Amino acid sequence: MSVSMYEASIPVFVRGLKNLSAILEKAVTNAEIRRIKPEVLVNARLAPDMLPLSAQIQILSDSAKGCAARLAGVEVPSFADAEVTFDDLQERIEKTLTFIQGIAAADIDGSEDRTVVLKIGGRELSFTGKSYLLNFAMPNFYFHLTTAYAILRHNGVDIGKRDYLGDI
Repeated sequence: MSVSMYEASIPVFVRGLKNLSAILEKAVTNAEIRRIKPEVLVNARLAPDMLPLSAQIQILSDSAKGCAARLAGVEVPSFADAEVTFDDLQERIEKTLTFIQGIAAADIDGSEDRTVVLKIGGRELSFTGKSYLLNFAMPNFYFHLTTAYAILRHNGVDIGKRDYLGDI
């Protein structure tokens, strides 16, 4: 039995985004209990040269919506990277979910051999749809999802592996 390009992408992104949304809710509650200004967590990072939580979420949002759009052969929606509060971040997650859930399986299935070209840092990278999904978009999405989780966990938010994985 094979897995379709749709099954390997959209439901995976949806699950990760929904789990992240629940984690952010826990972060807000944790900040309130500990009397920490929420912006401290939104701007937290694991190392001085890493991007903050807000940027991790912006990038994983871009990864999910960009992948969905490119595999479906539609224009990638542009979101301003202006999120500074947990509410802003939740809104971005919701906009991302709305976009990717609006793409039908028929739009993505069969995109394994579609050419996907990205311009990154002055370089042009070319992939097949399958290679783009499995070797670029998914690892990038999970890197930033894991980093967002780690930033919050490192800063004392009471979350664990079950929060990251969500309902199984």
